[in-house]
Amino acid sequence: MIRRNPYQTMIGILCVLYFISVGEAALPKPKKKTGTEVWWSLKPVVRPDVPDGPETNPIDRFIHAEIKNRGLKAVGAADRLSLLRRVHLDLIGIPPSPAEQEAFLADDPAEAYEKVVDRLLADEQHAVRYARHWLDVLRYADEDERMTAAPGIYLWRDWVINALHDDVPYDQFVQLQLTGRRAHERTQMSATGVRSRKEPRPGDQFALGFLARGTGENPQDLAISAVDTVSTAFMGMTVGCAKCHDHLMDPILQKDFYAMKALFDPLVLRKITLASAAELIASGKAMAEAEKKRAPLEKAVNDFAAHYRTKLYEERVLMLPPEAQAVIRKPEKQRSVEEQKIADDYFPILRIDGDKLTESMPEAARRRYQELQRQLSDQGGAQNGRGPVIPVFHTVEVDRLREQEKSYILTSGDPLRPELDREVKPGWPFAKEEPDFRDGRIEAFADWLTSPENPLFARVAVNRLWQWHFGEGLLKSASDFGEFGGLPSHPALLDWLAAEFVQGGFSMKQLHRLMVTSEAYQRASEAGETFAESQRIDPGNTTLWHFRLQRLAAEPVWDSMHAAAGGLDLKVGGPSFSPEGGGGNRRRTESGIEVNPGAKRRGAYLIRGYSPSREVTPDFLQAFDVDDGRAPCPVRPQTVTAPQALFLMNSPEVDKACGALASRLQKESAGDLPSAVELAYRMTLARPPSGTEKTNALTYLENDAARLKELSWLLFNLDEFIYVR
Repeated sequence: MIRRNPYQTMIGILCVLYFISVGEAALPKPKKKTGTEVWWSLKPVVRPDVPDGPETNPIDRFIHAEIKNRGLKAVGAADRLSLLRRVHLDLIGIPPSPAEQEAFLADDPAEAYEKVVDRLLADEQHAVRYARHWLDVLRYADEDERMTAAPGIYLWRDWVINALHDDVPYDQFVQLQLTGRRAHERTQMSATGVRSRKEPRPGDQFALGFLARGTGENPQDLAISAVDTVSTAFMGMTVGCAKCHDHLMDPILQKDFYAMKALFDPLVLRKITLASAAELIASGKAMAEAEKKRAPLEKAVNDFAAHYRTKLYEERVLMLPPEAQAVIRKPEKQRSVEEQKIADDYFPILRIDGDKLTESMPEAARRRYQELQRQLSDQGGAQNGRGPVIPVFHTVEVDRLREQEKSYILTSGDPLRPELDREVKPGWPFAKEEPDFRDGRIEAFADWLTSPENPLFARVAVNRLWQWHFGEGLLKSASDFGEFGGLPSHPALLDWLAAEFVQGGFSMKQLHRLMVTSEAYQRASEAGETFAESQRIDPGNTTLWHFRLQRLAAEPVWDSMHAAAGGLDLKVGGPSFSPEGGGGNRRRTESGIEVNPGAKRRGAYLIRGYSPSREVTPDFLQAFDVDDGRAPCPVRPQTVTAPQALFLMNSPEVDKACGALASRLQKESAGDLPSAVELAYRMTLARPPSGTEKTNALTYLENDAARLKELSWLLFNLDEFIYVR
């Protein structure tokens, strides 16, 4: 099943039906760009004055001023344990343990919360949680039918995690993913005055997995993917909408899209082998030995299939046009360049796949052929005769020959249909002057993009961070700061945050701290009848007069469940894993994915991706609104669906977690059921039960410790378990 946002699907269907019914005349025409109109997001960021007020956090002064202007009344602070659970799940994606709850309640209320915030931001699990946010935007996937760079792609995710943990400044965070180098470390000067390109820091090469992710069958796929992702992720502009025509809303022309594409056109993949010299030598020896053992069996398999393969091939050749047949029958070395292109084009048609080959055999021959294949497979072992698997990573580099080629506008975005009369030079929208490409095309673009003077760069970033903390950005359309995206709810606050971000050296952790220590973040989510008037005036809570109730994302649901059950694996880094697989056997696929149904690793490491022939993204992730990574996901939907309830009620993962939690409760309470009930609530909901809840739970248990598993199931299925209030 391919999962899509139902709202996007519905809108798309309605648009198609509308345009079919009314015809091309109804299509909106591109706006004429007069050169005088400047959209708000393209204007320079001017740091506004902070409104007067008693609040210590500047954010609250902006928020309070708007609340006051609209005649609203804000709710008070959330209770301490609700706030503790909220900030834990927000900053690290894992609820606080009973011990952490007790320590927080015992600490000085005036200082305890900020201590917790500082501790969580310093925890490497914070980087794991927020890397998942960023990788949604940057369209990370472990597998994709068109992604050449799948083996080792997880090392890009590991780089993102490490960069966030080290609080790499956001401008360098972006520079590294575009160029592989920090802006001030591109070149070096020798003692004799010779300038040369500086080698990147060890590990920084993995940042280029961001660009390598976009490779596919056509060499131009990388450049097209780069424009689409870079423009939405870091510029907040839908430049991709100008792929086939001038943008309908924003001052972005079709030639701007292809000028930006030309920046990335010279890039090609480069495969890096991640092994020592000794490992490579050992692998070569093992491969030679394996090939020697396999050779007789391979000959037997090929000889047996030769007759059937030749017959199938000849049948397919006879289906081709006569001129193509003549080319195919000509020896390869005698073909011209044009003829070789024809032969290559027909290769997919003439290729004999294994299933077609066996279908052409009589039953007895088929059985014999399959037996020979089995013997060959057994001889090869897990590595299929290639020796030990050597880990690899795909990075990108500039191909100097491609750099000399011209770039063109493509008809309907088709890489195979260039408009040779419409050449474009490298560039990008909104550039003020002719770019200086002395350091490189992408380097020049990255310098413009990450410049403090770029009005889009900081605004887009701080709006994303705000969205991840408050559930909705100051501008709702987090990846579209153009006219279709509308206006921000608090424009002055957005600009103040952007200016503060730049002044603070683009420190993301500093901005996280500023946001979660605000009174706006610490407010209760429940309003009640006392605030009915505020609800009437601002039902959408755009002024943040109370905290938005939010459903947990998929990964914190997974992590909360396994944290309560005990044994959540907090190891950072490494390949993704699949919780589904045959027989519960632990194994690795060729791309490094671990198939381990019993794994308790964090949800951030669950496999995601797409294949036309099988499900890649686990059902659990799909049920809780996780996309497969084919397109950037700036905002995850928060649906409430039957598959979510069915997972929490019936899935093997929840059943195992219930059993593990019950065993943990019995052990840690020493068999005392009242203590077990207390612990059950603290481990699942991060609070003690009320008197009524405790009485009802003990009545349900009927003094039978065996029923703790059913109590665990009930707690996992409460709304409170998957919502943050």
